[in-house]
Amino acid sequence: MANNKLEPLVKSLFFSKRGLWVALFAIVTVVMAYFVSQLRIDASFEKNIPLKHEYMQTYLQYQEEFGGANRVFVALEAKEGEIFTESFFEALRQADDRVEGIEGVNQSQVQSLFSPSVRYIEASEQGLEGGPVIPPEFEQVDKEQAFTKVRENILKAGIRGRLVSNDFTSAMISAQLFSEYNDPNAELQLDADGNAASQMVQTDYVKVAHQLEKLRTDIEAEYPDIEVHIIGFAKMIGDVSDGAGNVIFFFLIAFLITALLVFWYSRSVKLTLLPLLTSSVAVVWQLGILTALGYGIDPMSILIPFLIFAIGVSHGVQMINGVQHNVGKGLKVFDASIVACAGLIVPGGVALLSDTIGFLTLQLIEIDIIRELAITASIGVAVLILTNLILLPLLLSYTHFSDKFVTSVQKREKAHEAIWHKLAVFAKRPMATIVVVISVLLGLLGYWGSQNMKVGDLHAGAPALKQDSPYNIDTKFVTDKYSIGTDVISILAETKADGCTYYNIMETIDDFQWQLANVEGVQSTLSLPQISKVVNGLLSEGNLKWKMLPKDEAVLPYTIARVETSTGLLNSGCSVMPVMVFLKDHKAETIERVVGSVKSFQANYLEKEKSKILSAVPESFSQLDDEQQETISNKLDSLMNSYAELSYSEDSERPSLETYVGEQLAESSEVSTEQVSEIQAIIKEQLPASGFKPVKFRLATGAVGVMAATNEAVEAAQVPMMIWVYLAVTLLCLISFRSVRGTICVVLPLVVVSLLAQTLMTWLEIGLTVATLPVIALGVGIGVDYGIYIFSRMVGFIREGRSVSEAYFETLKLTGNAVLFTGLTLAIGVSTWIFSALQYQADMGIMLTFMFLVNMLGAIFLLPALAALFYRR
Repeated sequence: MANNKLEPLVKSLFFSKRGLWVALFAIVTVVMAYFVSQLRIDASFEKNIPLKHEYMQTYLQYQEEFGGANRVFVALEAKEGEIFTESFFEALRQADDRVEGIEGVNQSQVQSLFSPSVRYIEASEQGLEGGPVIPPEFEQVDKEQAFTKVRENILKAGIRGRLVSNDFTSAMISAQLFSEYNDPNAELQLDADGNAASQMVQTDYVKVAHQLEKLRTDIEAEYPDIEVHIIGFAKMIGDVSDGAGNVIFFFLIAFLITALLVFWYSRSVKLTLLPLLTSSVAVVWQLGILTALGYGIDPMSILIPFLIFAIGVSHGVQMINGVQHNVGKGLKVFDASIVACAGLIVPGGVALLSDTIGFLTLQLIEIDIIRELAITASIGVAVLILTNLILLPLLLSYTHFSDKFVTSVQKREKAHEAIWHKLAVFAKRPMATIVVVISVLLGLLGYWGSQNMKVGDLHAGAPALKQDSPYNIDTKFVTDKYSIGTDVISILAETKADGCTYYNIMETIDDFQWQLANVEGVQSTLSLPQISKVVNGLLSEGNLKWKMLPKDEAVLPYTIARVETSTGLLNSGCSVMPVMVFLKDHKAETIERVVGSVKSFQANYLEKEKSKILSAVPESFSQLDDEQQETISNKLDSLMNSYAELSYSEDSERPSLETYVGEQLAESSEVSTEQVSEIQAIIKEQLPASGFKPVKFRLATGAVGVMAATNEAVEAAQVPMMIWVYLAVTLLCLISFRSVRGTICVVLPLVVVSLLAQTLMTWLEIGLTVATLPVIALGVGIGVDYGIYIFSRMVGFIREGRSVSEAYFETLKLTGNAVLFTGLTLAIGVSTWIFSALQYQADMGIMLTFMFLVNMLGAIFLLPALAALFYRR
């Protein structure tokens, strides 16, 4: 019947039992459809962060003490005048109660004017006094007098700009969310010992977002003179989830456009419906398997099933093109389907396998949301091998085409030969040389542009949403009106127990805060030493020159005695004191400046501490020659570096610096016993009471701390991910073609397109983030399909002894229509995403449309040009 050695195997294995296979596919599809009905939206804060990153280890270690980065802020704004009205305070109290009642909210971390933990401090004749900002007698006294008192207390408490806007037109409720919480409504369960076991439930962020939105609606309806603004991770996820739901609309549009294009291409209703059907089956299988494995679907990954559908249609078009071509040659539909299946099962399988492996390389990125995306996409592409390379030709074998249809296919193929002759010139010199030179120049341009690509978000607000979205408008309101917002990074100053009672420790933290406060992009900072200075000024009748840290270590503890751990400025043992840094935005360059400043201070601080001791040692050993002095100084410097790395969690067991140095130097033959004793005496004399390097600054908690860790994880994973993607594609091409030259012809166009895509990201100000990083891998994995389909045919003709241009012409006759059409189909399918209300979906749409189109052009023009240079025939 034909020349492909796989035809007898394909016929006996699949087509001789085609009824059984189709029935089996139908049964599995029904089962998978049941699982799809159980599919749930699964959004989690922890999935978005690299939990193994150094910063996130700090975040997880202190999450219970200081709260995490998962906060929500509800700001009530008085449309006219200031907040000091009865209706505003009634609305604020009501909103505060509603926030505390939301499932998953850590009630002890809720802060507002009505929170008992929000207190003021003032000096009186009896010393320091204080109390809640809203006093207990607030309801019983004259309201004008009460509001005057509350205004005074707000200023004394230092919460203007934090819980009250700088212009007194708005007040805020801040709440911390648990990742999971003990559900009081769950049925009581017993552990193995018969004791009541807590029933932990994962916080449903979409549900929290809807509750917050209901709060907004209710407050604004009851109090028309008040406007509510809400920001935070949970609210953002809710908005993303709502926007992601609209993607069904774009899918329907893409489905309709794709159907019309396939019909225009095939001129047959049957050939239109079958690839759409099998691609839809693949999506059902993908989502069913995902659910069966215990996964939900994250709003950030909701586009992947629609991408799988588009990939399925593109491979389906290859199959119907093969059947059409064989029917045009005079074969019966049954035989044509066998020939098409046998001819495409290897190149199609290799293409889809390369897609699968390309997606699996995303597992290298230690961020769960990307790993879930990799699993989702890999399952979908793997399923396409079954549905579009086996099920589709089986279904096509049941169809029947009239003589008129066969004649029209033959006429169209004949008419297209003129186009293929024109394209075949790109497989001849000198045109091939010109194309390669242009491609090299484009590659160099792409490489230059890719060097300017930024890692992280390049715009203010939530990057997943449009800049004019309600969430980002609310974010701008909070940023403009307050000195804080969700863009906060906390650096934890770890020290010894009761470290806040030592002047030099507090001074170091204060110096650190001052340095960060002067970094470009920092809006405000807050720390325990700052509170101490304010209170010290109060103790001195408000004299500004006494607004400083008291050097007297008997006075210092008194200035911070009334600061509670609920403020988040210290832990119960006063051994950890966060420095909160509120940023104007979370742009990549802003985060880089802050993180760089932290690391710079940490390094310089250690050198400053060491220099006090190192400078004193040579003076004591003036009788030694320069080489001996340098040896001792280097040894001591190394020991102090080692000592500085000791964990403060083991502070009680840690020896003093002089003891540690003495023990280490005693083992060295370069230093005598007398010199060791003298060095120990020098160290003890130079050290303050708190000891050597009493402060260790650890990055980071807070929302921006998470972003900093994520940016570093994305940047670190970018190059290894691309290396593994290309290694996988290269290896599969080598196995498939058994040709190094052929592999280069397929892979080089992908490299050029990848570089150009990164340049496009730079030009469009799209940062490399958790949402956009997978797109590059997706573009490479899917883009290689064109080259595999073309070269798998082309290399066969070359090995038959034909010239490269003849081989390319014959290849275009077989698969040229399908490659051009699938490139357009894929691009059009994802281009509808550009109009999404979600910014990350629009960015994905732009990037994938570009990569699909340009990868197709690379396969059509650059691949044959490279082949013309590499193959002499």
